[in-house]
Amino acid sequence: MFQNILLPVDGSEHSLRAIETGVELASRLQARVYGVHVLPPLPAVSYVAELLQSRDSYTNLAKQRAEGFLAEVTRRAQAAGVACETEYVFDLRPYVAIVAAAHKHHCDLIVMASRGYQGLERVLLGSVTHKVMLSCDIPVLVCH
Repeated sequence: MFQNILLPVDGSEHSLRAIETGVELASRLQARVYGVHVLPPLPAVSYVAELLQSRDSYTNLAKQRAEGFLAEVTRRAQAAGVACETEYVFDLRPYVAIVAAAHKHHCDLIVMASRGYQGLERVLLGSVTHKVMLSCDIPVLVCH
């Protein structure tokens, strides 16, 4: 059935519940999981200014947060005896990065939370989960 499961994580309580579901499913199916966190890249001018001003730059802090989120995925997978790899990627469009990660790791299932925008923002911008579902041919298990 499913052998490679992608687990996008943003650190929210919703995504952590989806991680738990994905890890439990992987454990039952003897599948592996791949955790991914998407970071927005800084524009080039901001990046250069950041380098000149501080060691504790936004990029470094964002990477540290990403590593913390991904460490939680790894911790939960290890506790369940599930093989796990993680990575963070930079992209302005999280759904594109998530679909690309699923293809890169030959995933046959994506397990993610549904917690997108609310109200008018949702109508105008849509949710990342919805965009992932529309952008790939890989099944998506949506956790509330």
